[in-house]
Amino acid sequence: MSVFIHPTSIVDDNVSIGIDTKVWHFSHILSETSIGERCSFGQNCVVGPRVKVGNGVKVQNNISIYEGVEIEDDVFLGPSMVFTNVINPRSFIVRKEEFKKTLLKKGCSVGANATIVCGLTIGEYSLIGAGTVVTRDIKPFEIVYGVPAKHQGWVSVAGNRLSFNDNNIAEDSFDNSKYKLSNNTVQLIS
Repeated sequence: MSVFIHPTSIVDDNVSIGIDTKVWHFSHILSETSIGERCSFGQNCVVGPRVKVGNGVKVQNNISIYEGVEIEDDVFLGPSMVFTNVINPRSFIVRKEEFKKTLLKKGCSVGANATIVCGLTIGEYSLIGAGTVVTRDIKPFEIVYGVPAKHQGWVSVAGNRLSFNDNNIAEDSFDNSKYKLSNNTVQLIS
């Protein structure tokens, strides 16, 4: 399959888009942006300039992905979630040289209407609840929600809550994957 760009959307020059990617209504992909294969962008999305998006990323409606954001493979971005790229914006001061990098690691999910303050790393397979305001790095497999984001537990690759036994091992019955909790960090062990 080829790339699908809805006729109401605009793709600037010098953009790379992988096969099987779809860009729906009223979206704009700005120059020097790279988008992987099998991605989906809902209506009213703006991406770039100079943004890198991995493979298999799902971007729901009404999302702007600003310069400074990098998204790894298999990330889910819920409807109307928000990125920032400057800590102290002022309309009358140009701060493009102060853009902070925000990195979303493989497989993480961000819920609808969540806000990600710039300069953070969102860990692999973490889960950010709807409406959450993220002001700190999120660990791999961590689930957070609230304003500001608060630790609420751990999730598996499939997004299911993990319960750890006395040996700090958890198993997800969905796929029989196993996890170890050590020093307040979770690792996939099989």
